[in-house]
Amino acid sequence: MALELRQSLSLTQQLIMTPQLQQAIKLLQLSRLELLESINEEMEANPILEEQAPSDSEDDDFDYDKPNEPENKQSELKEVTVEERARDDVDWENYISEYSTVRAETPYEEREGPPLENMSTTKTSLHSHLLWQLNMSDFDDEQKEIGFYIIGNVDGDGYLDLGVEEIARDTGRTVEKVSETLNLIKHFDPVGVASTDMRECLLTQTRFQNLSGTIVEKIIENHLADLEYRKYDRIAKKLSVPLDEVYSAVNIILGMEPRPGSIFSSEETIYITPDIYVFKVGDDYEIVQNEDGMPKLRINSYYKEVLSNKAALSDNVKDYIHEKLRSAAWLIKSIHQRQRTIFKVTESIIKFQRDFLDNGITSLKPLVLRDVAEDIEMHESTVSRVTTNKYVHTPQGLFELKFFFNSSISSIEGDAVASESVKAHIKNIIKAENKAKPYSDQDVADLLKNLNIKVARRTVAKYRETMGILPSRRRKTPY
Repeated sequence: MALELRQSLSLTQQLIMTPQLQQAIKLLQLSRLELLESINEEMEANPILEEQAPSDSEDDDFDYDKPNEPENKQSELKEVTVEERARDDVDWENYISEYSTVRAETPYEEREGPPLENMSTTKTSLHSHLLWQLNMSDFDDEQKEIGFYIIGNVDGDGYLDLGVEEIARDTGRTVEKVSETLNLIKHFDPVGVASTDMRECLLTQTRFQNLSGTIVEKIIENHLADLEYRKYDRIAKKLSVPLDEVYSAVNIILGMEPRPGSIFSSEETIYITPDIYVFKVGDDYEIVQNEDGMPKLRINSYYKEVLSNKAALSDNVKDYIHEKLRSAAWLIKSIHQRQRTIFKVTESIIKFQRDFLDNGITSLKPLVLRDVAEDIEMHESTVSRVTTNKYVHTPQGLFELKFFFNSSISSIEGDAVASESVKAHIKNIIKAENKAKPYSDQDVADLLKNLNIKVARRTVAKYRETMGILPSRRRKTPY
């Protein structure tokens, strides 16, 4: 069989995503802040696109294939010209000299404000706080050099990762001098900073409070593992002291700070702006989209007038304006479609989760993307994109739209219960337990049966770990 090259034609059908469709899908999955950033970038790149002022009522719809009708001649405004002539009888040199030396200040006079750096506030960091104390101390030059090196290697939690020998080798100082300086820095504010581990940090705070030689120091030195698992009876037996004294010592230890640098954390609270609001009006719920800060786009009126006079334009200019006009029109259409889709998805979620809005998270029902997709006649991938990084404010609180989609657990009577609802029940049971005798995972599973929820002990343990709740042994408290 001979090999040969041959050309042939064939007809096939395949799905091709146009740039406009790709842009619509991209806008659909953007969060609110990302959408605003994308709109601002498009407005900078496309001169035909502009933001409509709130007072404007101009229609955004424009057919660039049809010229505009000529405007009323009576509505045209003539250009206003102002003729200014300087008077010859005024001594302008003397006037300017007096005006520049003496200025009468009025309440309405525009004055220069303070620099921006003097108006903004900055939070003191841990390193700057320690360096300030180092500079204010009576350390000699050698101690200050070692202190600068130590403070520079303190992490955000206030711990030091380097050993004394390593610091001595890097600074060229003796181990004794480094140890002396390090001990002094440990008593800076916050006490315990520059410690190598939690035991050393707590011991420094203990001795700073004049508790050396007490049960508190003994527990920290030798029984931290028992303290972590709240085995107070074992601690009392090992130390041969009454259990009440152990409880008193534990209360003192709980008042200490295991992470001394945490109070200087630079982490800021991130505030979430909801994309949509759900309000209860009477016996029904109303959906209101959040349009605050969202620019209302329109086509620039100047380019409308330019297109109405096509004879005066070159072919290149026409093609450029037509291209930018189509891009602007498609962006406006995509944003409107995005808002309508979010509204429809939220409306469908409210239909399925009406009990949650009325009674709270314990009444949340199982829901999957397919349920909402079939209800609004859209594809599951579209619903998935809409519910990503979109938040809704409800009478029960602020939630991501993804929150309402969760798996189901069979109840004793055969009905389905949402997994988030089960987690809420577990959290409420543990919150109401006796802290001196907390419930085990099996106890929680038995109590859930009384609520018509059938789950295994390992499921309770999995949900408890997901919510960051400690085991029963570590939740036990002496009071």
